[in-house]
Amino acid sequence: MSSAIEQKKHVVSEITDKFRASQSTILVDYRGLDVAEVTELRKQLREAGVDFKVYKNTMTRRAAAELELTGLNDHLVGPTAIAFSNEDVVAPAKILNNFSKDHEALEIKTGVIEGNIVELEKIKELAELPSRDGLLSMLLSVLQAPMRNFALATKAVADQKEEQGA
Repeated sequence: MSSAIEQKKHVVSEITDKFRASQSTILVDYRGLDVAEVTELRKQLREAGVDFKVYKNTMTRRAAAELELTGLNDHLVGPTAIAFSNEDVVAPAKILNNFSKDHEALEIKTGVIEGNIVELEKIKELAELPSRDGLLSMLLSVLQAPMRNFALATKAVADQKEEQGA
């Protein structure tokens, strides 16, 4: 077999592995962004632990077919970049959505969240959610509130008793 075919098989295998490992995958059309804008986008995604790559649509279609994600084929037209996130489901949606607000040339096409194909509306909903750390801090705040209120009430009673005793 020729080395070109082997290289293509390797690329399809790489894409398939990334789709499998990814919690959140988002496909975007980056046509119209200049080099500086793409560099800034890559930097933001890299800082969030998101892998951002451009693959040939034919290779991505083959990988999608292996994973039974053929619904992506309609969106694999024109220049397509793919953002893969293995840890944080919200991060790529949030970064890409915010970036597309400032740079109209970036168009979010579709995504795969935990193995299911989702449309643009779902990605935008996901982008509006707080980050994992934000959700954890909200939960911690809710859990701490009863203890904090109890401590304040106890202190108020102690202060009142002290005033009465003096």
